[in-house]
Amino acid sequence: MRAARKQKRKIRPRKDEPPDLLARLNERVTLQARADGSILASVDGYPMELGRFGPEAEAGAVDLRTGVPLGWLAKSGRANREVNDLVRQLAQLGFVEYRLGRAGENADIVAIEPQTRDYWPRLPKLAATDTLALSRFAYLRRRGDALVLESPRAKALFRIGDQAVAAALVTLARPQKLGRLRQSDGFPGDALIALLIDCDILFKVAPETEGLRWDEGDSDLILFDFHDLLFHARSAEGRHANPFGGAYPHVDVIAPLPSARPAWPGPAIDLAKFEAQPSPVAALFRERHSVREFDAQAPITLAELAQFLDGTARVLSHWQSPIDEDGGGPVVDFTGRPYPSAGSAYPLELYLAVGHCADLPRGFYHYDADAHALTRIPAKDEPLQAMLHAAEFAMDAPGPPQVLITIAARFGRTSWKYTSIAYSLILKDVGALLQTFYLMAANMALGGCAIGTHNIDLFEQMTRLAFYAEGPVGQFALGRPAKPSEGRAG
Repeated sequence: MRAARKQKRKIRPRKDEPPDLLARLNERVTLQARADGSILASVDGYPMELGRFGPEAEAGAVDLRTGVPLGWLAKSGRANREVNDLVRQLAQLGFVEYRLGRAGENADIVAIEPQTRDYWPRLPKLAATDTLALSRFAYLRRRGDALVLESPRAKALFRIGDQAVAAALVTLARPQKLGRLRQSDGFPGDALIALLIDCDILFKVAPETEGLRWDEGDSDLILFDFHDLLFHARSAEGRHANPFGGAYPHVDVIAPLPSARPAWPGPAIDLAKFEAQPSPVAALFRERHSVREFDAQAPITLAELAQFLDGTARVLSHWQSPIDEDGGGPVVDFTGRPYPSAGSAYPLELYLAVGHCADLPRGFYHYDADAHALTRIPAKDEPLQAMLHAAEFAMDAPGPPQVLITIAARFGRTSWKYTSIAYSLILKDVGALLQTFYLMAANMALGGCAIGTHNIDLFEQMTRLAFYAEGPVGQFALGRPAKPSEGRAG
């Protein structure tokens, strides 16, 4: 292991003395080496076995509290290899962060916090002639008493520990060559620049470009507004490490709001005396409820699944229309379907994770709403199982759903027309489709449950689709409900 340097150094890096890139333990994690050579990790007090490692890894675990240089890990040798294996395993579990600084010193120039479990720092090659610019999706913000630089596209966020570095990065709002940036005060060093490029927080500008928005990404990314992509990435699992779900963050400071709003003061008109006999549709609405437990002995059938999809999502009509009332501009294709959609865009696609369905093999399928057909996607069973298990956990259910419907959006269908409101319109479409699912499930005596979370990174792995081109925006569990005495509804 490299010995810690005892002399104090300035935090700001110098061109002739670049900072080290080091891996260190997340502050929530502690390691304990046992006599049999195994290492135990504790995360917020919860233990996790990591397996057996050699004595070199045990010694390296001590250095992980302040940081082990990645350059040292990459070298050949038994000690390097054993510590590297330990760090790689910890990184896959999300227990490691990285820092630009000095080995043996606590002050960080920049700390790098992974937002996905597959993040590992990479340093693409740079040239002095490269022209660089900040991504339009990148932003600096205060988090607690720290300044963080992040982007919904990035697999890591950067905690800035040196104000001069922050000032230097801000200048990249206007493109400039790397050679010129190297001469500026507070230049953060080539390593940080390369890491930011790898995370799509910086990008290389082409010599001749029509504009930064068109130069940064493909056509799917061009259509996204900043706030829409940020909402998409931060309101789902998979691309951030923030607390997520029903954590009751304000339970100790704010009382819960009442379930029904207190009445406004003044005279009230009682509507009950005006009601007619309830209609069959009203009865169906009242019958709608969430079902979280399904009958393992009597799974939903393929015929029932076909009827459910036909009644809720199938394309019913096609037409074309120019965007201008006078017939000018491009002609756009439209469809009609059982549920409403903003601007008749119908950006939503259905993907079915089938765990248990009679006459349909277990697997991952896309529903072709136009052809009313299912196409199997060659996804491995491990991510399929992870998707079903995540739904089970999100519903607090005793088992996975028989069929899990992931509602994905082709974002460009809506954002091609609408500015500032595109993502909110897509979510309104999702709400309309979920209610349609509920009503059809009730009508068919099936069980269904809307799920408030989904993993956009897992979906990207299974479909090979960029999360900003077509990604999940909702989920719905479907199956035959367990008997009333066994199930739980709500």
